[in-house]
Amino acid sequence: QVQLMESGGGSVPAGGSLRLSCVGSGYTDGTSSYYCMGWFRQAPGKEREGVAVINVDGGERYADSVRGRFTISRDNAKNTMYLQMNTLKPADTAMYFCAAARRPICSISSLMGMPNSGQGTQVTVSS
Repeated sequence: QVQLMESGGGSVPAGGSLRLSCVGSGYTDGTSSYYCMGWFRQAPGKEREGVAVINVDGGERYADSVRGRFTISRDNAKNTMYLQMNTLKPADTAMYFCAAARRPICSISSLMGMPNSGQGTQVTVSS
């Protein structure tokens, strides 16, 4: 069973940056190489929103709301995925979750239904 753990959240002023990490264990064959992965978020009183995905071949997809400000990356040797968040806005305030599925490609919309996700890390951006 895949277990994912997010870290790196915190409180920053608008315009600031944060880097989230997602460390996984329990992957089939002991590696995240065969998994597409991504991040989604949920703000209080709002629906979950897909943020970014990174596929097995390294291809990236972003939600329109974060494109140009956020960058997703992965290090399969460390079974770790990252989300670099720059130029943060108060609208980015949410709990951020990582997710993974053992298939080559994920879509932004599929993130919330993926079989493996973590407990989340809180990001708060003040105006």
